[in-house]
This record gives sequence, C-alpha cells and structure tokens, in this order.
Amino acid sequence: MYTLLRYSRSLLVIRSAKAQARSQIHLRQYSQAVPQEQETPLRRSYLYVPASSDRMLQKSLVTHSDIIIYDLEDSVAPSEEDKNDARERLTEFLTKSIEDERLHSSRIAVRINSTHTPFFERDIVSILTIPSVRTLVLPKVHSVEDLEIVTDAMEAFGRAKETINLVASIESAFSVHNVGAIAAWKSMYGPEKGGELRALLFAAEDFCADTSIIRTPSHQELLYPRSKVAVTAKAFGLEAIDMVCINYNDSEHLRNECADGRRLGFSGKQAIHPSQVGIIQSTFVPTEQEIQRAAKIVHKMTQAHATQKGAIGLELGDEKGSKEMIDAPMLKQMARAAGLPIPTPP
Repeated sequence: MYTLLRYSRSLLVIRSAKAQARSQIHLRQYSQAVPQEQETPLRRSYLYVPASSDRMLQKSLVTHSDIIIYDLEDSVAPSEEDKNDARERLTEFLTKSIEDERLHSSRIAVRINSTHTPFFERDIVSILTIPSVRTLVLPKVHSVEDLEIVTDAMEAFGRAKETINLVASIESAFSVHNVGAIAAWKSMYGPEKGGELRALLFAAEDFCADTSIIRTPSHQELLYPRSKVAVTAKAFGLEAIDMVCINYNDSEHLRNECADGRRLGFSGKQAIHPSQVGIIQSTFVPTEQEIQRAAKIVHKMTQAHATQKGAIGLELGDEKGSKEMIDAPMLKQMARAAGLPIPTPP
C-alpha cells in the first residue's frame, strides 16, 4: 500500500510539471522520425494466457509460442475482486518461475488494463516489480495521451534496470485515425525510464465494435485498418501484429488468415489457443518456394550487375515461355521476404 501511495503522489507531480514540454517533444519527434531496420528474434506468435487460471498459467510453461501474453484485461472478469485475484496470481506465478528455463524473459509480455480503467495503476505497479517482465501490451491506445499516462507511471515507479518494450493496441476508429502519431511517439524520459514502443497490434473485434463494422469471412471490411496499421508500423521501424483468428478450431481458416496477414505486411499474429501457435509460426516465415525464387533472382541480378545491367527478364517456367521483368525494387522485395542479402551493383 505504501508503494502505491508513493507512486500515486509522484505521478501527480509528474503530470502537472511535464504537460507543456510533452506536447513540444511529440511534434519534434514525429517530424524527425525515420524508418529503420531492427534485428530481433522471431516474434511470429503471440499467445494470450488468462491470468485468472492457475491451470492455464502452468500450461504456458510448455507452449512453444514466441511470445506469451499473460492477460489481465479482457480474459479476466471485470469485477474488482476478480481483477485483484488475477493480478496477485500472475505476480506469484511469474515470481516463482523466474528461474525456469522454459520461460525466458524475452518471451514474457503482460497485457494490463487500459489507462481508462480503475485497475491500471495497480496493474502497472504490480507488474513492474517482476524482473522477468520486459514487455507490456497496452490496450485501447486511442492517442499519444494514453502512452503518456503509461510512461509517466513507469517513470514515477522508478524501474530503470532495463528497457520495457511497449506494444500499442489499435482498437478504435480514433486510434486508427491517430496511428501515425502513436507510432512516432517516444517517451520524454528515454527508453530505460519510460519504455520504448516496439510494436503496433490490431484488435479487430474491438475495432468492429467501435465502428459498427460487420465481420465477414473474407475480412474485406478490415482491409483498410489492417493495411494502415501494418504500413505505419513499417514506416517507423515497428513490428506489426495481426488480429486474432476467432475460429480457433478451423485450421484451414487460420492458415488462410495468416497468409493474408503476411501478404499485408504483418510480422506476426495473435493467438487465443495453443493449437493456433504452430500454424502461425509456420506461416510467418518464407516458404521453400519463396526462398528458391529469391535465391534465383539474387543470383541472376548479381550476374546482371556484373555486365552493367539493372534489369533482367526472368522465365516463369510456363508453357508459353513467359518472362517477368526483375529490377531493383523486385530484387529488394524478394530478397527481404526470403531473408537473403541484397546485392548491390559493383
């Protein structure tokens, strides 16, 4: 209780003292932001695990998901008693599991309750006391103001041993409208004290509820927001995490949805059931055919560059003897998709 009171007083002081400087920093950072490449471990699957279930917490120790999102938000009943119970259960579980080799800190994320709820402050105080937590998933980020509340809370708490990665969940018409400013955001306290935004996550069901969009199996109605989230994430060097597939018993539907997300530029996908993890992981990597095609293009373009040519005709292998033109943009696209180095002219 003393920790919470001290944190709350500090937070009030910070909010009142930093408001004017904050708005100026946002404008400057947004105008100066530049795309950049980030080398990171594979983060394809993001499996939600309800913090309200001891059984599911224990089962999370054996999942092969790249990232495990321990959830204090939607998968926990909304009463204060249930929220407090889930928070205490998760804190105890992660504290006891800190030496468990099956649960490396790089795989641990926690989705806390949003800044618009009475549970936010207790969530963030409790979770920041757990050394193994390196990633926070922030639901209902409608604007940079929501990120500022989070970073103020982190600075007030005073955990500065390592950078906390932040994932902003895009869930409303307002958040899609503001996604560029959200992606450009940086904490005024620096990444070690105030966290660092590393990914944008698209929450389709919340978005549809907010916008009255009617879901269809084709997902055509979500093409615009998904594309905007994915492209904006790439523009600011962030990861892009695609929506949940709610048909978790239909593996073919999931596989098609994964392939669609990868085509749109997403780097990974959320999962709500362990059975979805394998399909997600196998889809969000280059196929053997893609790698072979890319290797062929890289080889042919290397030869072309040696003869001072910038483009080639690549045979498609059909009965008509068709060819497609390959130039620098195509070379970059295929090599990047397959994870191959991009040759440059001598």
